Amino acid sequence: MHGWGLGSAVWQPVVEPLSRRYRVHLVDLPGYGQSPDDDAAFDETAQTVVDALPHPITLCGWSLGAMLAMRAALLAPQRVTGLVLVGATASFTQRADWPEAQAPALLDSFSDSITRQPEQTLQRFVALLCQGDHQARSLTRTLRADLRNAPVPASKVLSRGLHWLREVDLRALLPALKARSLLIHGENDALNPLAAARRLAVLLPDARREVFAGTGHAPFLADPQRFIQLLDDFRDAHTIS
Repeated sequence: MHGWGLGSAVWQPVVEPLSRRYRVHLVDLPGYGQSPDDDAAFDETAQTVVDALPHPITLCGWSLGAMLAMRAALLAPQRVTGLVLVGATASFTQRADWPEAQAPALLDSFSDSITRQPEQTLQRFVALLCQGDHQARSLTRTLRADLRNAPVPASKVLSRGLHWLREVDLRALLPALKARSLLIHGENDALNPLAAARRLAVLLPDARREVFAGTGHAPFLADPQRFIQLLDDFRDAHTIS
């Protein structure tokens, strides 16, 4: 499950090798790619995604997709047996007792520009998510090329995603999550700081955390081989247990 602004094509570098091992389902959230916009709320979207997939299943979500994956696992615990949470957080926006997050002003600035200049806003977002990565220049070029080759989601779709990032706070719900979790995070993540991943790992009842040194918000693109190996290890640990 992809994050805000970038559709399922963002996973292409890891899809082919993962498909040799697993049955992979690429999810385009409503309004992205060929997926129609159903104007659903956050919880409805999470439920719809998990209902559309076979089960039992491991959900892999990046950023906003990780938040949806956690919510889906809470809504349908009998269907979701594992979570791979990439660049994840329990709350994207700062709260009084959750400073390891983004100030509301960042989302406000994106909201202001998304209706006037959606393409330029997404290009700016890509630069931010690559910030701090040792491969920032090449990753930025690749992701910006992906943006140019894909249909731009409608402004209302992008605005709804920003609203979710501003309002959704999963902290109180996560201790009830039954699925085991693998947290994969970039050391230099400029969007969801590493400190947020540390706190998320404490909230989750059964979580393992892996940090990618020298990477930003997209560790699965910075080091796809290690990402795939971690998924294999995660599967094997479940098989052994």
